[in-house]
Formats: sequence, structure tokens, C-alpha cells
Amino acid sequence: MGNICRSPTAEAVFRHLVPQLAPELDVAVDSAATHAYHLGAAPDARMQRVAEQHGIDMSQLRARRLLAADFEHFDWIIVMDENNRHDARALSPPAARARLCRLLDFAPEQELRDVPDPYYGGPAQFALVLSLVDLGVRGLIEALRTAEPTLATAASRAQ
Repeated sequence: MGNICRSPTAEAVFRHLVPQLAPELDVAVDSAATHAYHLGAAPDARMQRVAEQHGIDMSQLRARRLLAADFEHFDWIIVMDENNRHDARALSPPAARARLCRLLDFAPEQELRDVPDPYYGGPAQFALVLSLVDLGVRGLIEALRTAEPTLATAASRAQ
């Protein structure tokens, strides 16, 4: 929503895991907000602390807003919850080519479908977000690795 908790965590986890799990993938990744609440801000310090405990650095990321052009530049727009999907869909041009889905669609073994927003929660909520994001990102990487050639080519084109 504001690009300071969940989505920058997903970006950072993806950047951290791709070289380990799928070094052959040539993909671009970016995170963005569906609302203009924290533009230019670094990720939430509480989220950064949890990520750092797992060797993930988010310090260089800055919040930006999702743009209509993103739906043409990227092949996938991945959101954290159903509200974000609704808001992203409203920003999407009618003929957009990007696929729009939730991160936990890539973690079917996980009961939750939405990554909860930890912003008003405590340390346990931030740790839960990192855990859920890790599951979803691993599933996404696997989907990209095993996808038909056109999907893998499309993912690498999103640079």
C-alpha cells in the first residue's frame, strides 16, 4: 500500500534469493505503492531490522508509486493482498499486458492468501510478514524457473 513494509521486503527477498535459487534467471524487480503515502521514504525500520536478522539488506530501497507504465514495462504485477489487487487494477490501463496476482498465489500450501500489513503491529507481525514473503518469493522463483520458454523470456524482458 505505502511501499515501506511488505512490498520492499518482497523485492529485497527476491533479490537475495534469485542468485542462490535461480542464477540463470535474468529478471528485473521493483516494488511500488498503490497509494502515495510514503514516497521517497526508506522501508520501515522495524521491517528492516527483521530482514537484517536474516541477512537481507533493504536500506537502499525507497518508496515509489505504481504507475500505469509499470503494466507495460513488467510482465508481472504482484501484490500483497486483495485490497492492493483492487487498487492496482484501478491503475492498470485497459490493454495492460502484465499479469496481476497476489504473492501468496505462489505458496498454495500456505492457508493465508493475503500477506497482512504489519504497520500497526509488533515484532511478531513483522516476522510473520518476512516468513510469508519468503514462501511466496520462493514459489514465484520456482514458477519462473519452470515456466514455459515464453514466460521465462518475458520475465527477462521486463528490464
